[in-house]
Amino acid sequence: NKQAKVGCFNIGIHPTFAGILQAHSNISISRKQTRPTMFRSALVASLIAGSAAFAPAARPASASSALQAASPFTEEIGAQLPLGYWDPLGICADGDKENFDRLRYVEIKHGRVAMLAVVGYLTTYAGVRFPGAEDIPAGFAAWGALPLNVWVQMGFTWSAMEMINRDASEVHGYKPEFPGDFRNGSKINLDGKEKPFLDFGWDEQSEEWKRSKRSIELNNGRAAQMGILGLMVHEQMGNLDAILPFSH
Repeated sequence: NKQAKVGCFNIGIHPTFAGILQAHSNISISRKQTRPTMFRSALVASLIAGSAAFAPAARPASASSALQAASPFTEEIGAQLPLGYWDPLGICADGDKENFDRLRYVEIKHGRVAMLAVVGYLTTYAGVRFPGAEDIPAGFAAWGALPLNVWVQMGFTWSAMEMINRDASEVHGYKPEFPGDFRNGSKINLDGKEKPFLDFGWDEQSEEWKRSKRSIELNNGRAAQMGILGLMVHEQMGNLDAILPFSH
């Protein structure tokens, strides 16, 4: 197959299309040709070129594919279609598992915070308020309108969440099952049997089920990080009303 380069993309052209293009290029256009005829000729050429874009083209193995094959993290949670294991900056190129787990811990935590942020942002933007906070606006405008007692409450809430939702294995001697496992070995006695506290039956599930749920959480967290960033950017641009179906 012939290759036609368009910009930085290689487009494979089927031999039939190539023949048509060659024949079309050899046709001499008379000066007396009318505009409708010229328009039809241009339309045919554009349709052929558009069809050629969908023709399969042989591609050599890319460097990223080679890196994925050599990386020990290709089977980790989050290394999935369409990008697979994607580390364009080579942050984990040395194969350091401890460093990878630290970065995964940070990613999961940021994703969880971002999911809460998106829900909170959309809720307040829709006009939902706690009693006594009806006059507080949504978005960035809320920072300057919050009374002191709300700031104090928020500070205590953030501190409690940070102390509870963290890896405390060095305190409890409990080894987390995976980065982001904040159960910390907590137990509760039910009917004379000791069971994990706030476990929701996690230990009783299959490994496939666990991997699926962890992948869902990771992807939702990634989407939420982009989502909250997009909401903040559009608010500063002043066109948030155009993309949200409700207003505060």
